[in-house]
Amino acid sequence: MHEPPTQPSTPLIAALAAKLQAEVVETHASWVLLAGELAWKIKKPIHLPFLDYSTLEKREAACRAELHLNRRLAPSLYLAVVPIGGTIAAPCLHTEPAIEWAVQMRRFDSQQQLDRICSRGELTVAHLNELAAHLVAFQHTATIASVDSRFGTPLQVLAPAIENFDELRQLLPETHQSLVASLATWTRMEFDRIEPVLQKRRQDGFVREGHGDLHLGNLALIDGVVTPFDGIEFNADLRWIDVASDIAFTWIDLLDHGQPGLAAWFLSAWREASGDTAALTVMRFYAVYRAVVRAKIAAIRAGQESDPQKREFDQSLARDYLELAQRIAVPPEPTLTLTVGLSGSGKTTASAAVLMNDPTGSTLRLRSDVERKRLFGLDPLAVSATAVSGGIYTPQATRQTYIRLQEDAETLLAGNWSVVVDAAFLRHSEREEFRQLARRLGVKFQLLDCHAPVDELRRRLTVRTGDASEATVAVLEQQRAWFEPLTPAELESTTQIE
Repeated sequence: MHEPPTQPSTPLIAALAAKLQAEVVETHASWVLLAGELAWKIKKPIHLPFLDYSTLEKREAACRAELHLNRRLAPSLYLAVVPIGGTIAAPCLHTEPAIEWAVQMRRFDSQQQLDRICSRGELTVAHLNELAAHLVAFQHTATIASVDSRFGTPLQVLAPAIENFDELRQLLPETHQSLVASLATWTRMEFDRIEPVLQKRRQDGFVREGHGDLHLGNLALIDGVVTPFDGIEFNADLRWIDVASDIAFTWIDLLDHGQPGLAAWFLSAWREASGDTAALTVMRFYAVYRAVVRAKIAAIRAGQESDPQKREFDQSLARDYLELAQRIAVPPEPTLTLTVGLSGSGKTTASAAVLMNDPTGSTLRLRSDVERKRLFGLDPLAVSATAVSGGIYTPQATRQTYIRLQEDAETLLAGNWSVVVDAAFLRHSEREEFRQLARRLGVKFQLLDCHAPVDELRRRLTVRTGDASEATVAVLEQQRAWFEPLTPAELESTTQIE
């Protein structure tokens, strides 16, 4: 979130820090004073290409915007906008007329930021499930960009991406230019491919007033809950974006932290919670953009650095981000994986392992139990028997579920995402339809045959709780009668899962 503590760099900050007995942390755009259980964030009087804090009135407005916007996601963290009165030598909080303004916040342990938790190897799938659900709920209620605004139009999306490459050509040495050129070419080609999707998503209300800066350093465990904070208030263009762009930043930051399995898990959890499969069509474009922005920031730092070793470090960092962008742009050939097995046989565990073992973070999971309930307007953990007349496990409902799974799998595979479909696939015809999909799209195909002794299956179903599946022992007995064993041809592409 912040640079290491520094000495106060202005008389006002020095006087205020002394009065509060506060530690001062400085960023490129603000000072943060930490004292006891509180923190005060004070904007620097600066004017940069992407923000303007040059007058007292603008800093006050920015403080009020920061309070309002960040309370959407962290209401317990952002407390008030506070006037600082008195004089520069003897400032006084909560006093007017104001000579400066501050956002008053509740202080939290910086060791609980997700970037630090991740670096310690303590970030879990439970954290990411919670984050995904929290972000989906937030995005569902966030204000939608009006149709007559500039936000989210295809050309407005493309312009900053192209500008990044124009700047990198000037900032980076010749050794980096082939990567810059390759990514610039990919960006234009990918934009041409997804432009109709970008336009449709805007029309369908997916461009919203988001957070704008969802990297791991702006996420923290506060009161045991994963909480986004420090969203962008200073530039509307960076905040009014497709929800996919917000999610892309978290995904690439997990990749950058060397956690591709967690990256795949997070992206899959967000898609599962939101149902927004089409977002994955544009996700790679936004992810490459986010990685290239980070490369540009490192390149700018290198250009400002007088120490040759530090300059070389920043140039190397810029190249690392460009290489990350290249890996995102050109992923390995996708694979379509199906689980096969009776209820309780470990299909969800096996599919989870596929996600976590993906070295590129490019696998998405589709769960029949979740998608079936989504078709009927139910939450994953809802009890369907009392919610839907006729039930959701009729042959017709099952057929609709498999059609939806196939449609979503095709969308994801076409966007160069690997897919693991967690479903029973008891009948040969169900498996064969997906095999034909893989053949038509030219992607690899494999089956995971999950099985366990019947008595163990019965035991697992008896004790299972907190899962989207509603399978009972009675359902298991029906499935045993329906199951069509794998054919010799199917066994050639099958892995056995005990």
